[in-house]
Amino acid sequence: MPHQKTWKKLEPVLKGWSSDLKYEVESGDGQRLLLRLSAIEQFDARQAEYNRVKVINQLDFAMSRAIDFGLCNEGRNTYMLLTWVEGLPLEECLLSLPVTQQYQLGVQAGQILKQIHSIPPPAKHSDWEQQLRTKVLSRVEKYESCPYRVPGDETAIAFVKKNIGQLSNMGEVYRHGDYHIGNLLYTDQGQIGVIDFNRCDSGDYVEEFYKLQSFDREWSIPFARGKIDGYFEGAPPDEFWTRQALYVAYSSLFSIVWAIPFGASEVEGMIDRCKVAFEDYEYFKRVIPRWYAEGSEDPYNH
Repeated sequence: MPHQKTWKKLEPVLKGWSSDLKYEVESGDGQRLLLRLSAIEQFDARQAEYNRVKVINQLDFAMSRAIDFGLCNEGRNTYMLLTWVEGLPLEECLLSLPVTQQYQLGVQAGQILKQIHSIPPPAKHSDWEQQLRTKVLSRVEKYESCPYRVPGDETAIAFVKKNIGQLSNMGEVYRHGDYHIGNLLYTDQGQIGVIDFNRCDSGDYVEEFYKLQSFDREWSIPFARGKIDGYFEGAPPDEFWTRQALYVAYSSLFSIVWAIPFGASEVEGMIDRCKVAFEDYEYFKRVIPRWYAEGSEDPYNH
């Protein structure tokens, strides 16, 4: 890798679910960088990711920026070098802030997401919507055949199957791919910073929001509300809520299947999140979750 011999520090970064190896680098001139190593089999995917990150880097907000990409370790690995975003993990400091500031940071996070979605997407296969519907239904079926069940799950399953046709005639946007509190920072300037673009893709903008229910809402309802309000500059349209409820319903179930390889404690955590979603949506008798609909009089709401 260029300039590797001049690096002053190379320390492993252990946080995250990715199979990539991550390192914090200090360059010869004192700059902090992030190095990601992937298996050579991931070359095409990582090169496409690098190019997508370069596109998003045209926007103006605090984020990790792509510097270099190539092969290393005698061709056994790909490497990607990115800038390091200075700040604290948002999930570690958000609850120490006043609720009004939590809400405003959510607004800023929503505005940033809107910027990302404003980028014209690359050309995609014409049947991407059909592929999405197939993915959703197949994941529900995987839940139905797994060894775990959540009381009342039949209402969520029925809701998904009844509303699957809503996933059609949708606009396609550029997406971060994993936009939730775990991939956001509180920068030294008191702003939102964005990291981990390794799932960047294109598709339905609403699908970018379903992790708001399982992660953002879990940490801070003011932040979650702000994220929605900031994105839409006010109340979202009805079509957003219907599709969001569909994504929440199916992902709440499938996340249990996803967690099985990681052990019983992860499965229990996903079951607990699923139960919270069922309560928030009153077992999908409603499409606007209670934590949003009933918060109109809260002091942090505009």
